[in-house]
Amino acid sequence: MVYLTRVEHFNAAHKLYNPNWSKEKNEEIFEGCANENWHGHNFDLYVTVKGEVNPETGFVMNLKDLSKLVKEHIINKLDHKNLNLDVDFMQGKMASAEVLIVEIWNHLAPWLPEGVQLHAIKLYETHRSFVEYFG
Repeated sequence: MVYLTRVEHFNAAHKLYNPNWSKEKNEEIFEGCANENWHGHNFDLYVTVKGEVNPETGFVMNLKDLSKLVKEHIINKLDHKNLNLDVDFMQGKMASAEVLIVEIWNHLAPWLPEGVQLHAIKLYETHRSFVEYFG
């Protein structure tokens, strides 16, 4: 089994806010991330797939094809968007990195070619904080 990773980048805004809580409780729990005027991040998305090497191509998957899938099904939906308002698969969900990475997985996995599986997704929200998901 060989693991192949592609890195993509996107910028997005969001707000962490639980509508069932008071403004004060949201600010206590989420601090500046509950800012009424939103805030943004420069995200780095690492998508790792796994599979057997095709003896004819030498690839698990063509990296250009992986990049195209990630851009078409994920990046184009997230880049320069408000995660809370503009992204269909985030509607009604907390726009945390933890929730976002699970939704990215769910929306990318069905598009991979036969014999290729998602192994992991890593999402850097800042250069000091990231989440990882293994399905």
